[in-house]
Amino acid sequence: MRGSTRLPAKRQRRRENRDGSRRRPVLTEAEFLARRESVKRDMVVREKDGRVQIAVLEDDILVEHYVSHQAQQSMAGNVYLGRVQNVLPGMEAAFIDVGRGRNAVLYAGEVNWDAAGLEGKPRRIELALKPGDTVMVQVTKDPIGHKGARVTSQISLAGRFLVYVPGGGVTGISRKLPDTERSRLKKLLREVIPPDAGVIVRTAAEGASEEELRADVERLKRQWQIIQEEAADGKAPKLLRGEPDMAIRVVRDIFNEDFESLTIQGEDTWNSLSAYLGQVAPDLAGRLRKHTGPGDVFAEHRIDEQLAKGMDRKVWLPSGGSLVIDRTEAMTVIDVNTGKFVGKGGTLEETMTLNNLEAAEEIVRQLRLRDIGGIIVIDFVDMLLESNRDRVLRRLIECLSRDRTKHQVAEVTSLGLVQMTRKRVGQGLVEAFSTTCEHCKGRGFLVHGEPVAESSGAQPENRRAGSGGGKGGRGEKATAPSETNGPEEERDPQ
Repeated sequence: MRGSTRLPAKRQRRRENRDGSRRRPVLTEAEFLARRESVKRDMVVREKDGRVQIAVLEDDILVEHYVSHQAQQSMAGNVYLGRVQNVLPGMEAAFIDVGRGRNAVLYAGEVNWDAAGLEGKPRRIELALKPGDTVMVQVTKDPIGHKGARVTSQISLAGRFLVYVPGGGVTGISRKLPDTERSRLKKLLREVIPPDAGVIVRTAAEGASEEELRADVERLKRQWQIIQEEAADGKAPKLLRGEPDMAIRVVRDIFNEDFESLTIQGEDTWNSLSAYLGQVAPDLAGRLRKHTGPGDVFAEHRIDEQLAKGMDRKVWLPSGGSLVIDRTEAMTVIDVNTGKFVGKGGTLEETMTLNNLEAAEEIVRQLRLRDIGGIIVIDFVDMLLESNRDRVLRRLIECLSRDRTKHQVAEVTSLGLVQMTRKRVGQGLVEAFSTTCEHCKGRGFLVHGEPVAESSGAQPENRRAGSGGGKGGRGEKATAPSETNGPEEERDPQ
């Protein structure tokens, strides 16, 4: 095989995504407004013991959770002037020293080829980068486990209404906006976008005026000029621009007119967020609420209780059915069971369908709450009719429309399994509040030198719990959310 395989594969995925986008109907304004207004949204922020936690509630139910510790800030979004340490042509990757622990990895698909200066030469990473070269990179994914941070040399700067792409000529608008709003924004962008840059308009730009968009572009353009000046004067490795703290990023990316309130507990966080909103979104400042009561704001909204349930292996559905969520190295598997649900007097097919429809909604909530990423396989209860299978799949896709994290639902397999992928961004809820069991090392069971006789009266769940495997047989020792010392940032909302 000749040439780069990673670049053609990336181009093929882009073509497939474009084809899928053409087939997907554009959201009408009525559908967009109905979807948005059907849910009551609130945001609750708690500053406690050197950490900041943010909860997103929909109809008073916890659906997203973010946490960061002052001593362990996220690297995602930071721009560094790095130094190339090693180039591996066989892996189509280069390792970059950014001055933060283990080297970051830069894949060939993330190289800015326009700045590489390879006129007339093949796009090979070993031709673009050499050990000892300096390169400006931006972190796209925090280090996870034994893997270093993932970086790109295609820099982008996020603002409130749009993402500024220096040197890029591509303009994009969020597909979550209705068709009429997309047309209005396209006309405004012709007057706003500078000739030497591109922008990606975010969902938050709905209803934004030309002055607001222009101010956002000018602010990000000044940030890029400062970054270039720092890169010209600095020595690698060096931090050129750090992302704001987690609370400001979440508010910048998520909080908009769809939210009814933003309740904050903690003086420092209140000062920073109120100042930020007063500067960039004064129209939303009236929705700020400062929690001044003697109680804990998370306890009042029952958030800690919902966090604790979010770490269980088994999730009960309102009608009596259940989900069993197991995470492996390769993928996450979700099994749907009818449990105690016996239907409402109809047929077996109707009972299975109603159980699966309820499960589809809860599965999406659990994916968002636990921040599950990678490959996800869902085993719904078997249904005979094709129309019912399509109905459940449509309900799953409809609920996923509220998920900001990039995802894709594949076709149903011949075994009736639903396959999907979801971008892996952070460490996840369970990892944020747990440590690996010191006895079984995460396997979920203990191995003995001799065969172990099972007690006939012991239930499997009890035997697993008694083997020292930790919560739900995962081999992890969970810490109560209200008592944890706070992990590093769980997720980048970008």
